[in-house]
Amino acid sequence: MEYENKTIRINEVNIEPGNSAQISLNWYQLPTKAVIEIPIYVFRSKNPGPTLLIQAGMHGDETNGIEIVRRLITKEEVRNPLCGSVVAIPVINTFAFLYGTRDLPDGKDLNRCFPGSKNGSLGSRIAYDLTNEIIPQIDLGLDFHTGGKQINNYPQLRCTFEDGRSLELAKQFAPTYIINAPFRDQSYRKEAAKNGKPILVFEGGESSRFHYQYINEGVNGCLRLMKYLKMVDVDVRENSYSLVIKSSWVRARSSGMFHCTKTNGVPITKGEVIGEITDPFGEQMEKITAPQNGFIIAINTHPVINQGDALMHIGVEKNSD
Repeated sequence: MEYENKTIRINEVNIEPGNSAQISLNWYQLPTKAVIEIPIYVFRSKNPGPTLLIQAGMHGDETNGIEIVRRLITKEEVRNPLCGSVVAIPVINTFAFLYGTRDLPDGKDLNRCFPGSKNGSLGSRIAYDLTNEIIPQIDLGLDFHTGGKQINNYPQLRCTFEDGRSLELAKQFAPTYIINAPFRDQSYRKEAAKNGKPILVFEGGESSRFHYQYINEGVNGCLRLMKYLKMVDVDVRENSYSLVIKSSWVRARSSGMFHCTKTNGVPITKGEVIGEITDPFGEQMEKITAPQNGFIIAINTHPVINQGDALMHIGVEKNSD
Protein backbone atom coordinates (compact mmCIF):
# COMPACT_ATOMS: atom_id res chain seq x y z
CA MET A 1 0.00 0.00 0.00
CA GLU A 2 1.27 3.47 -0.91
CA TYR A 3 0.95 6.29 1.59
CA GLU A 4 0.97 10.04 1.03
CA ASN A 5 3.30 12.23 3.05
CA LYS A 6 0.54 14.69 3.88
CA THR A 7 0.25 17.23 6.68
CA ILE A 8 -1.33 15.98 9.90
CA ARG A 9 -3.71 18.60 11.29
CA ILE A 10 -5.23 18.27 14.76
CA ASN A 11 -7.09 21.05 16.52
CA GLU A 12 -5.79 23.62 14.00
CA VAL A 13 -2.16 22.60 14.55
CA ASN A 14 -0.19 21.37 11.53
CA ILE A 15 2.52 18.75 12.00
CA GLU A 16 4.67 18.27 8.91
CA PRO A 17 6.71 15.15 8.00
CA GLY A 18 9.87 14.92 10.08
CA ASN A 19 8.42 16.91 12.97
CA SER A 20 7.01 16.00 16.36
CA ALA A 21 4.50 17.79 18.55
CA GLN A 22 2.50 17.63 21.75
CA ILE A 23 -0.93 19.16 21.35
CA SER A 24 -4.34 19.01 23.00
CA LEU A 25 -7.35 17.43 21.38
CA ASN A 26 -9.56 20.05 22.99
CA TRP A 27 -10.27 21.51 26.41
CA TYR A 28 -13.24 20.80 28.61
CA GLN A 29 -14.32 22.74 31.68
CA LEU A 30 -15.17 21.34 35.12
CA PRO A 31 -17.83 22.92 37.38
CA THR A 32 -14.99 24.66 39.27
CA LYS A 33 -13.89 26.32 35.99
CA ALA A 34 -10.76 24.17 35.96
CA VAL A 35 -9.84 23.16 32.43
CA ILE A 36 -9.11 19.54 31.50
CA GLU A 37 -7.21 18.72 28.31
CA ILE A 38 -6.53 15.50 26.42
CA PRO A 39 -2.80 15.47 25.49
CA ILE A 40 -1.82 13.99 22.14
CA TYR A 41 1.69 13.16 20.96
CA VAL A 42 2.62 13.03 17.28
CA PHE A 43 5.92 11.58 16.02
CA ARG A 44 6.60 11.81 12.28
CA SER A 45 9.23 10.44 9.92
CA LYS A 46 10.29 12.30 6.81
CA ASN A 47 9.60 9.11 4.87
CA PRO A 48 6.05 8.28 3.78
CA GLY A 49 4.29 5.44 5.54
CA PRO A 50 1.19 4.60 7.55
CA THR A 51 -0.15 6.79 10.34
CA LEU A 52 -0.66 4.54 13.35
CA LEU A 53 -2.84 5.56 16.29
CA ILE A 54 -1.98 4.08 19.69
CA GLN A 55 -4.39 5.07 22.43
CA ALA A 56 -5.58 4.04 25.89
CA GLY A 57 -7.70 5.22 28.77
CA MET A 58 -11.04 5.21 27.00
CA HIS A 59 -12.17 4.13 30.47
CA GLY A 60 -10.42 5.87 33.34
CA ASP A 61 -9.57 2.77 35.40
CA GLU A 62 -7.83 0.87 32.57
CA THR A 63 -4.35 1.37 33.94
CA ASN A 64 -2.69 -1.48 32.03
CA GLY A 65 -3.52 0.11 28.68
CA ILE A 66 -2.33 3.52 29.84
CA GLU A 67 0.97 2.01 30.98
CA ILE A 68 1.40 0.24 27.62
CA VAL A 69 1.12 3.52 25.70
CA ARG A 70 3.36 5.30 28.22
CA ARG A 71 6.09 2.72 27.72
CA LEU A 72 5.75 2.88 23.94
CA ILE A 73 6.11 6.65 23.67
CA THR A 74 9.28 6.59 25.80
CA LYS A 75 11.01 4.37 23.21
CA GLU A 76 13.31 6.12 20.74
CA GLU A 77 12.17 3.78 17.96
CA VAL A 78 8.57 4.91 18.42
CA ARG A 79 9.45 8.59 18.80
CA ASN A 80 11.57 8.43 15.64
CA PRO A 81 9.78 6.06 13.22
CA LEU A 82 11.64 4.98 10.08
CA CYS A 83 8.57 5.82 8.03
CA GLY A 84 5.07 7.06 8.58
CA SER A 85 3.73 8.63 11.77
CA VAL A 86 2.60 7.73 15.27
CA VAL A 87 -0.33 9.51 16.91
CA ALA A 88 -0.41 8.60 20.61
CA ILE A 89 -3.12 9.35 23.18
CA PRO A 90 -2.09 7.85 26.54
CA VAL A 91 -5.25 8.90 28.43
CA ILE A 92 -8.39 9.66 26.44
CA ASN A 93 -10.85 9.86 29.31
CA THR A 94 -8.93 12.24 31.56
CA PHE A 95 -12.05 12.93 33.64
CA ALA A 96 -12.58 9.31 34.64
CA PHE A 97 -8.83 8.79 35.07
CA LEU A 98 -8.71 11.54 37.71
CA TYR A 99 -11.50 9.83 39.66
CA GLY A 100 -10.27 6.27 39.04
CA THR A 101 -13.60 5.30 37.51
CA ARG A 102 -14.66 3.59 34.31
CA ASP A 103 -17.26 6.08 33.17
CA LEU A 104 -17.64 9.83 32.83
CA PRO A 105 -19.07 11.96 35.70
CA ASP A 106 -22.57 11.69 34.22
CA GLY A 107 -22.35 7.89 34.20
CA LYS A 108 -21.95 7.55 30.43
CA ASP A 109 -19.55 5.08 28.82
CA LEU A 110 -17.39 7.15 26.47
CA ASN A 111 -17.06 4.18 24.13
CA ARG A 112 -20.82 4.24 23.52
CA CYS A 113 -20.97 7.93 22.54
CA PHE A 114 -19.70 7.86 18.94
CA PRO A 115 -19.82 9.62 16.53
CA GLY A 116 -20.77 12.23 19.10
CA SER A 117 -22.10 15.74 18.87
CA LYS A 118 -20.43 19.14 19.07
CA ASN A 119 -23.12 20.43 21.41
CA GLY A 120 -24.04 17.22 23.23
CA SER A 121 -23.08 15.73 26.59
CA LEU A 122 -19.47 15.68 27.79
CA GLY A 123 -18.94 12.17 26.39
CA SER A 124 -20.60 13.13 23.12
CA ARG A 125 -18.31 16.17 22.76
CA ILE A 126 -15.16 14.13 23.36
CA ALA A 127 -16.39 11.49 20.89
CA TYR A 128 -17.13 14.21 18.35
CA ASP A 129 -13.58 15.56 18.64
CA LEU A 130 -12.04 12.09 18.27
CA THR A 131 -14.25 11.36 15.27
CA ASN A 132 -13.48 14.59 13.48
CA GLU A 133 -9.93 15.36 14.56
CA ILE A 134 -8.27 11.93 14.87
CA ILE A 135 -9.99 9.42 12.59
CA PRO A 136 -9.38 11.45 9.38
CA GLN A 137 -5.63 11.63 10.16
CA ILE A 138 -4.89 7.93 10.70
CA ASP A 139 -4.66 4.78 8.60
CA LEU A 140 -5.05 2.24 11.41
CA GLY A 141 -5.06 2.10 15.18
CA LEU A 142 -4.52 0.14 18.37
CA ASP A 143 -6.91 0.77 21.25
CA PHE A 144 -5.61 -0.62 24.56
CA HIS A 145 -8.18 -1.70 27.12
CA THR A 146 -8.42 -3.67 30.37
CA GLY A 147 -11.09 -5.98 31.74
CA GLY A 148 -13.92 -4.39 33.70
CA LYS A 149 -14.30 -4.46 37.44
CA GLN A 150 -13.24 -7.87 38.85
CA ILE A 151 -12.72 -9.33 35.35
CA ASN A 152 -9.17 -10.36 34.48
CA ASN A 153 -8.80 -10.63 30.70
CA TYR A 154 -5.98 -12.81 29.41
CA PRO A 155 -4.02 -10.90 26.68
CA GLN A 156 -6.19 -10.85 23.58
CA LEU A 157 -6.78 -8.79 20.48
CA ARG A 158 -10.27 -8.21 19.11
CA CYS A 159 -11.13 -7.63 15.47
CA THR A 160 -13.67 -8.77 12.89
CA PHE A 161 -12.49 -11.81 10.94
CA GLU A 162 -14.63 -10.74 7.97
CA ASP A 163 -12.26 -7.80 7.45
CA GLY A 164 -9.21 -9.44 5.91
CA ARG A 165 -6.97 -6.43 6.52
CA SER A 166 -7.86 -6.24 10.21
CA LEU A 167 -7.22 -9.96 10.65
CA GLU A 168 -3.84 -9.74 8.92
CA LEU A 169 -2.81 -6.82 11.14
CA ALA A 170 -3.96 -8.76 14.20
CA LYS A 171 -1.80 -11.73 13.17
CA GLN A 172 1.22 -9.44 12.94
CA PHE A 173 0.50 -8.10 16.43
CA ALA A 174 0.36 -11.78 17.43
CA PRO A 175 -1.22 -11.85 20.89
CA THR A 176 -1.94 -15.19 22.49
CA TYR A 177 -5.56 -15.03 21.38
CA ILE A 178 -7.16 -13.20 18.45
CA ILE A 179 -10.92 -13.00 19.01
CA ASN A 180 -13.57 -12.55 16.36
CA ALA A 181 -15.52 -9.64 17.85
CA PRO A 182 -18.45 -7.95 16.08
CA PHE A 183 -18.72 -4.17 16.15
CA ARG A 184 -20.64 -2.61 19.01
CA ASP A 185 -23.01 0.23 18.26
CA GLN A 186 -21.70 3.74 18.93
CA SER A 187 -18.19 2.46 19.64
CA TYR A 188 -14.99 4.12 18.45
CA ARG A 189 -13.96 0.99 16.56
CA LYS A 190 -17.20 0.89 14.60
CA GLU A 191 -17.04 4.59 13.78
CA ALA A 192 -13.47 4.25 12.52
CA ALA A 193 -14.45 1.21 10.42
CA LYS A 194 -17.14 3.28 8.70
CA ASN A 195 -14.30 5.48 7.47
CA GLY A 196 -12.14 2.56 6.35
CA LYS A 197 -9.78 2.81 9.33
CA PRO A 198 -9.26 -0.53 11.13
CA ILE A 199 -8.94 -0.28 14.91
CA LEU A 200 -7.70 -3.34 16.80
CA VAL A 201 -8.71 -3.59 20.46
CA PHE A 202 -6.23 -5.11 22.92
CA GLU A 203 -7.55 -6.40 26.25
CA GLY A 204 -5.31 -7.41 29.12
CA GLY A 205 -5.71 -7.69 32.89
CA GLU A 206 -8.31 -6.08 35.13
CA SER A 207 -9.15 -2.50 35.98
CA SER A 208 -7.12 -0.51 38.53
CA ARG A 209 -4.40 -3.19 38.69
CA PHE A 210 -1.03 -3.42 36.95
CA HIS A 211 -0.36 -6.80 35.30
CA TYR A 212 3.23 -6.49 34.08
CA GLN A 213 3.21 -9.66 32.00
CA TYR A 214 0.17 -8.40 30.12
CA ILE A 215 1.66 -4.92 29.77
CA ASN A 216 4.75 -6.46 28.17
CA GLU A 217 2.50 -8.44 25.81
CA GLY A 218 0.84 -5.21 24.67
CA VAL A 219 4.14 -3.40 24.14
CA ASN A 220 5.69 -6.31 22.23
CA GLY A 221 2.60 -6.75 20.08
CA CYS A 222 2.65 -3.11 19.03
CA LEU A 223 6.36 -3.31 18.19
CA ARG A 224 5.77 -6.47 16.13
CA LEU A 225 3.05 -4.69 14.18
CA MET A 226 5.20 -1.58 13.67
CA LYS A 227 8.06 -3.78 12.45
CA TYR A 228 5.70 -5.41 9.92
CA LEU A 229 4.71 -1.91 8.77
CA LYS A 230 8.44 -1.07 8.44
CA MET A 231 8.06 1.75 10.94
CA VAL A 232 10.69 0.35 13.33
CA ASP A 233 13.60 -2.07 13.16
CA VAL A 234 13.74 -3.75 16.54
CA ASP A 235 14.37 -7.19 17.95
CA VAL A 236 11.13 -8.44 19.42
CA ARG A 237 10.31 -12.05 20.16
CA GLU A 238 7.81 -13.86 17.98
CA ASN A 239 4.63 -15.19 19.53
CA SER A 240 2.20 -17.91 18.49
CA TYR A 241 -1.50 -17.18 18.50
CA SER A 242 -4.85 -18.93 18.35
CA LEU A 243 -7.87 -17.68 16.42
CA VAL A 244 -10.96 -17.64 18.64
CA ILE A 245 -14.02 -17.76 16.40
CA LYS A 246 -16.59 -17.46 19.22
CA SER A 247 -16.78 -17.13 22.98
CA SER A 248 -19.28 -17.40 25.80
CA TRP A 249 -19.44 -16.94 29.57
CA VAL A 250 -19.85 -19.69 32.13
CA ARG A 251 -22.31 -18.29 34.67
CA ALA A 252 -22.96 -19.21 38.28
CA ARG A 253 -25.91 -21.53 38.84
CA SER A 254 -25.95 -20.64 42.54
CA SER A 255 -24.66 -17.93 44.85
CA GLY A 256 -21.70 -18.37 47.18
CA MET A 257 -17.91 -18.23 47.06
CA PHE A 258 -16.18 -18.87 43.73
CA HIS A 259 -12.96 -20.89 43.58
CA CYS A 260 -11.35 -21.06 40.13
CA THR A 261 -9.23 -24.20 39.83
CA LYS A 262 -7.68 -23.29 36.48
CA THR A 263 -5.14 -20.68 35.39
CA ASN A 264 -6.19 -17.88 33.09
CA GLY A 265 -5.30 -18.53 29.46
CA VAL A 266 -5.07 -22.33 29.61
CA PRO A 267 -6.86 -24.78 27.30
CA ILE A 268 -9.75 -26.81 28.75
CA THR A 269 -11.72 -29.86 27.63
CA LYS A 270 -15.47 -30.41 27.75
CA GLY A 271 -16.60 -31.85 31.09
CA GLU A 272 -13.39 -30.95 32.91
CA VAL A 273 -13.76 -29.45 36.39
CA ILE A 274 -12.69 -25.79 36.16
CA GLY A 275 -13.97 -24.38 39.45
CA GLU A 276 -16.16 -24.69 42.51
CA ILE A 277 -18.87 -22.69 44.26
CA THR A 278 -19.17 -23.16 48.01
CA ASP A 279 -21.34 -21.52 50.62
CA PRO A 280 -19.59 -19.77 53.52
CA PHE A 281 -21.02 -22.24 56.05
CA GLY A 282 -19.41 -25.45 54.79
CA GLU A 283 -22.72 -27.04 53.89
CA GLN A 284 -22.69 -27.06 50.07
CA MET A 285 -20.18 -27.35 47.25
CA GLU A 286 -20.96 -27.28 43.53
CA LYS A 287 -18.44 -28.27 40.87
CA ILE A 288 -18.23 -26.18 37.67
CA THR A 289 -17.39 -28.10 34.51
CA ALA A 290 -16.27 -26.87 31.10
CA PRO A 291 -19.23 -26.70 28.70
CA GLN A 292 -16.99 -27.27 25.65
CA ASN A 293 -13.41 -27.52 24.48
CA GLY A 294 -11.67 -24.17 24.36
CA PHE A 295 -9.52 -21.69 26.26
CA ILE A 296 -10.09 -19.61 29.37
CA ILE A 297 -9.75 -16.01 28.17
CA ALA A 298 -11.09 -14.20 31.24
CA ILE A 299 -11.81 -14.94 34.90
CA ASN A 300 -13.96 -13.22 37.50
CA THR A 301 -11.54 -12.50 40.35
CA HIS A 302 -14.13 -11.61 42.99
CA PRO A 303 -14.60 -14.50 45.44
CA VAL A 304 -18.20 -13.66 46.43
CA ILE A 305 -20.65 -14.20 43.58
CA ASN A 306 -24.39 -14.24 42.99
CA GLN A 307 -26.50 -16.57 40.90
CA GLY A 308 -26.11 -15.65 37.25
CA ASP A 309 -22.78 -13.85 37.63
CA ALA A 310 -20.20 -14.31 34.85
CA LEU A 311 -17.42 -16.58 36.13
CA MET A 312 -15.20 -17.52 33.20
CA HIS A 313 -15.06 -16.47 29.58
CA ILE A 314 -14.42 -19.45 27.29
CA GLY A 315 -13.10 -19.01 23.77
CA VAL A 316 -13.48 -21.64 21.05
CA GLU A 317 -10.69 -21.94 18.49
CA LYS A 318 -11.43 -21.76 14.80
CA ASN A 319 -12.02 -25.24 13.33
CA SER A 320 -12.27 -26.68 16.85
CA ASP A 321 -14.76 -29.48 17.53
